[in-house]
Amino acid sequence: QMLCLRRSFQYSQKNAVLVPAAALGVGGMVVCWLMSRRKVNRLEVGDGWWGSGERALREKEDEQIRPFRIETSDKEIEDLHRRLDQARYTPPLEGAAFHYGFNSDYLQKVVAYWRNQFDWRKQVEILNKYPHFHTTIEGIDIHFIHVKPPYVPHGRAVQPILMVHGWPGSFYEFYKIIPLLTEPARYGLGDGDVVFEVICPSIPGYGFSEAPHQKGFDTRATARIFHKLMKRLGFKEYYVQGGDWGSSITTNMAQMLPESVKGVHVNLVFITIRGFKKLIQVMLGAYVPWLVGFTREDVRRMYPFMQKNVYDILRESGYLHIQATKPDTAGCGLNDSPVGLAAYILEKFSTWTDKSFLHRDDGGLERKYSLDELLTNVMIYWVTSSIASSMRYYKENLSRDPALSDNSRFGVYVPAGIAAFPEEITHVPRCWAKTIFKNIVSYSYMPRGGHFAAFEEPKLLAQDIIHFVRRVEQL
Repeated sequence: QMLCLRRSFQYSQKNAVLVPAAALGVGGMVVCWLMSRRKVNRLEVGDGWWGSGERALREKEDEQIRPFRIETSDKEIEDLHRRLDQARYTPPLEGAAFHYGFNSDYLQKVVAYWRNQFDWRKQVEILNKYPHFHTTIEGIDIHFIHVKPPYVPHGRAVQPILMVHGWPGSFYEFYKIIPLLTEPARYGLGDGDVVFEVICPSIPGYGFSEAPHQKGFDTRATARIFHKLMKRLGFKEYYVQGGDWGSSITTNMAQMLPESVKGVHVNLVFITIRGFKKLIQVMLGAYVPWLVGFTREDVRRMYPFMQKNVYDILRESGYLHIQATKPDTAGCGLNDSPVGLAAYILEKFSTWTDKSFLHRDDGGLERKYSLDELLTNVMIYWVTSSIASSMRYYKENLSRDPALSDNSRFGVYVPAGIAAFPEEITHVPRCWAKTIFKNIVSYSYMPRGGHFAAFEEPKLLAQDIIHFVRRVEQL
């Protein structure tokens, strides 16, 4: 009997350990399951129609990939020259530099070069050096370039990467970075262990992509269309990269179909500075950065806070308020005047490249770019009459989501890389970026450069993309 009691006691002791352990294990599994369900809370894919008129219910969309070439004509060039010759200028205030916008004295020099030296036919040949294509998605023609590496080392996998521009840029921004990604070893960027084929689409309404004919075309719709484009090209998994609107679009792509996005790399993070925690971080960050998750470099780039995050942004965002409310009004004038268009676009390539260029009579434009490069980007808007439709993109996005909060409502759980350029319009420290990007595998404080990273510092950006993808492939 004593032996039975002893065995019963031992059995009870085992139960006392095993039952809570089992309960803990089951509870842990439930928690993990609930967390996994939370993680797959994704942006809805949806569907859309952006063509003219009603969508034909039973008509199947033409999914062909059609080769495309950029062309020009004597008539197009003569019309441009006539308009340039008839331009009127307003004399600038003495000592104004770029504080009032594009300095008209320097603008006349740019226009003189444009009229007498710029060779659009030559630039068209340069644009056509990469293969261009059109394909119809959701009722509109999507333009893209697709560049494959000329040589792939034996046993190396080629990584497809979709690179998306913003405003007032274009697919042309990536022309200097494409060879660095498709032939990295040739340019001293590694031994060819990471090689890319690059797909650069034009956002619908920009350049040679057809403009949407319906209201409501935003970054979500763009993300869905670009997923469809990559699927149509035969890719199941791919990397995505972007700055400006391209950052928001590629972020949405990762939120929408994370199983298709191997990793997302951005050189601008959209985030709202609000909430009690961020307020405390801002108040204490300049004095005890380590206490609130900032680094010394974060402090150098963010402070004085009011100057860099309020006054500077207010000064640089006047265009945004126009484009987010009544884009067609200003768009009509810009679409009719090449000189007005150049001033409106190139002013952004001044202060968004380096804020100190505001104090220079020439806006510092030729310090980082050539006039041929800058005017080629302007010409893409001019010959396609796409400035108004590109400006509408602000209204479509900001009318629905003024704070761009969708980026923070749906987390990004795929591997993320962030390249923080020092002259970017605003700096987002890693601890803030983590509220959106839950799996940051690479965060780089870039040594120089501003908003148009691929256009201005292609080698630095290429190095960071390669570093990011290398880390992801090793996970």
